[in-house]
Amino acid sequence: MAKTFEDILAWQKVHQFVLNVYRVTQNFPDFERFGLGSQFQRAAVSIAANIAEGFRKLSQADKLRFMNIAQGSLEECRYYCILSRDLGYVDNNTYDLLSSNVNETSLLLNLYVKGIKENKFGNSMD
Repeated sequence: MAKTFEDILAWQKVHQFVLNVYRVTQNFPDFERFGLGSQFQRAAVSIAANIAEGFRKLSQADKLRFMNIAQGSLEECRYYCILSRDLGYVDNNTYDLLSSNVNETSLLLNLYVKGIKENKFGNSMD
């Protein structure tokens, strides 16, 4: 059983994604610093932050609400990956890396949500 949110595999994977997003967006054009780059960073951080916050929620409904918000931010990032590629801000290799991060995180987050629904994780305060 996870003792902290850092033990959750989905959080570990998304944390690496966040780091990759920050590295990649440093190379975006200057005029995107407060545009796409900032939005991409904030959406990526939102995924990890909502997993962390939801981890300590006591009710299943609260946990699932935060995981659902994380899933929404993940899909937002999926779009930002596509947009960054199509605007020429990232090359195909970087797009493939980011897209792979998103897909792996999505799979792990969906499995975590399934476990919450099946009450496999119990109370996170235990």
